[in-house]
Amino acid sequence: MTLKQLSIASECAPFVKTGGLADVVGALARVMGDFDVECRVLLPLYRQIAPLAKGAREVMNLGAAFGGPVRVLAKKASGVSLLLVDAPHLYDRPGQIYLNEAGLDWKDNHLRFGLLSWLGAEIGRAGIDSWRPDVLHAHDWQAGLTPVYARASGAATPPCILTIHNIAFQGNFPATMMGTLNLDPAQFTQSGFEYYGQISFLKGGLMAADQITTVSPTYARELLTPEFGMGLEGVLNARNADLSGILNGIDTQVWDPSNDPAIAQTYSSRTLAKKNKNKQALLRRFGLGADRTGPLFSVISRLSGQKGLDLALEALPFVLDKGASFVLLGSGETALEYGFRELAQRYPDRVGVEIGFDEDLAHLIQAGADATLVPSRFEPCGLTQLCAMRYGTLPVVSRTGGLADTVIDANAAALVADCATGFQFGPVSAENLKEALFRAMELYEDKKAWQKTQRNAMKHPVGWDRSAQRMADAYKSLQEN
Repeated sequence: MTLKQLSIASECAPFVKTGGLADVVGALARVMGDFDVECRVLLPLYRQIAPLAKGAREVMNLGAAFGGPVRVLAKKASGVSLLLVDAPHLYDRPGQIYLNEAGLDWKDNHLRFGLLSWLGAEIGRAGIDSWRPDVLHAHDWQAGLTPVYARASGAATPPCILTIHNIAFQGNFPATMMGTLNLDPAQFTQSGFEYYGQISFLKGGLMAADQITTVSPTYARELLTPEFGMGLEGVLNARNADLSGILNGIDTQVWDPSNDPAIAQTYSSRTLAKKNKNKQALLRRFGLGADRTGPLFSVISRLSGQKGLDLALEALPFVLDKGASFVLLGSGETALEYGFRELAQRYPDRVGVEIGFDEDLAHLIQAGADATLVPSRFEPCGLTQLCAMRYGTLPVVSRTGGLADTVIDANAAALVADCATGFQFGPVSAENLKEALFRAMELYEDKKAWQKTQRNAMKHPVGWDRSAQRMADAYKSLQEN
């Protein structure tokens, strides 16, 4: 029998995306049908995706709610069944989906995502368009109040899973906003949504959800410690019996070097020599000359301290001075943007930097680079290293979170066993990153060993099949209990 699931999320690829959360929500929605799960996604109708309303059906009209008129529209697009929350007073505005044009959080984010959470619970209670979910799946703090509202309704509601994609973002707001969110003051306690005198969307969800997942087994263990729990480790230790880590995957149809229109030359693990044409195209794209013989390292990332890119700035000259090249695509903290631009000025014939994001260029970098750096201080799962392995681009990663779970280090034993897929280093420091880059340079000189490692990486399972099965099993166990 098909199980009906409603995902409640603030972003969903390919429609609206600021990070990996969107990729996960969109991919799950498309693949869960293969596991007897009918998935719909409840998503705000932001101005950026307003064209999706064309041809959509109105399936709910709430009149005035959370400060203005609210409707829900149904639309199927790109293989995803969407329920779009049409609330112009909250979502029809310029800027980013979380930030205004000055780069600051929208002051009414509590209302914008309080409505999203409340609607998720309401659809769970009453259904919509003759459809009622068997399981609710809330993603990150923006949907964190879904299980809180569901429990407060007093009615029979489906069980709720809450997935933590990044615990650093918690949705904490002043307690004075409780009334506008229609929250029960009796739940403003340590065992409810109170967090150091504030309302916490995420903490409330962690306390109320029937089950909690995060995006890798290692990150699930890390969250129980003060170093990674971001103040919520006590809550998670109390709920440890209900916490599990299920690895993310990538869409292997979108990320497929044998059929990728964005790259210069398609290839597979059997035709790996063709990958070099992408390296030449990438070097030309950044004006570095296509005749370089040393390894080409890359970064595709948000530029932030969390991502460890200050360490990359410190370590990269070590390999650049030894004949390597480097390209970067990303944006973020001003100091890091400046640092990488300065690096390009110091090594104009070896370093190319593009501040911003370009999806086609991201594909070309994954196809053309020899190795990619993911030196994060913490990383719940990470998708960049999965895409890199799919393209035979060896990841150099810190030993944390999902990076530790997905990359097999090219140490002597793994090379002998022919199972290595990249390079790990730890603890996280510039010196240890340098050592990992040195090992990558050494292996690159052994073409036979490098190509074997590339083929291992390309054959490593990075899609959704295993993880989607585990998620489907989690849904079904909740429904049965």
